[in-house]
Amino acid sequence: MELETVRHEIQEAKRLVFLGGAGVSTASGIPDFRSPKGLYQVRSKYGEPYEVMLSHSYFEAHPDTFYDFYWSTMVYRNAKPNRAHLALANYEAKGHYVAILTQNIDGLHQKAGSKRVYELHGSTQRYHCVECGAHYSLEELTPIGVPHCRNCGGILKPDVVLYEEPLDEDCLEGAVNEMRFANFLIVGGTSLNVYPAAALPEYMLGGKKLLINLEPTPLDRYFDYVWHEDIGTALEKLLG
Repeated sequence: MELETVRHEIQEAKRLVFLGGAGVSTASGIPDFRSPKGLYQVRSKYGEPYEVMLSHSYFEAHPDTFYDFYWSTMVYRNAKPNRAHLALANYEAKGHYVAILTQNIDGLHQKAGSKRVYELHGSTQRYHCVECGAHYSLEELTPIGVPHCRNCGGILKPDVVLYEEPLDEDCLEGAVNEMRFANFLIVGGTSLNVYPAAALPEYMLGGKKLLINLEPTPLDRYFDYVWHEDIGTALEKLLG
């Protein structure tokens, strides 16, 4: 039975890497982007595509509108970790090496208890002043209007990788190194359409790869195992 084979291979792996996308957090009430019901399929009330609303240049030119959109669409303060997050965190808590490379910006892997998390696209949980560099957490802010620095009055920017911005080099380098030394890779809840994150599996030097996603992806054929099912259910079966 394939399930038992994969479970055994994961148990034998000294370094498990999980690469996750938006589908990991949908069960926590956070919508994804590219599915038929995702954010990119709904026209913005501001008349601009989401890629424009979430761009660096739009943030600089229209901070009021940017934050009006950002607070209402991108931040989910009450979201809680779901079965997928908890399965990974619980497996790590048992003493296994688990590295999580996430494209999500919600911080739910850390809330679940995972310690080794690479946030490829940043996080809505952190902010910094564009003038003096002071740092703030989401808990310190009121999610209304444009937040300003208490030290110098400068505008705060979310530590989220906006369109037109590169990924953090240290984070990306760390993610690549995790891939290079991985013995088993699970990719889950992602359509593998967003680069450079979608290219990370190419850095694996050995080991097996499992893809878990509700819909087929362009890269299905490059995986040893492909399961089209709910990510939370699958991870509980594999790591429980």
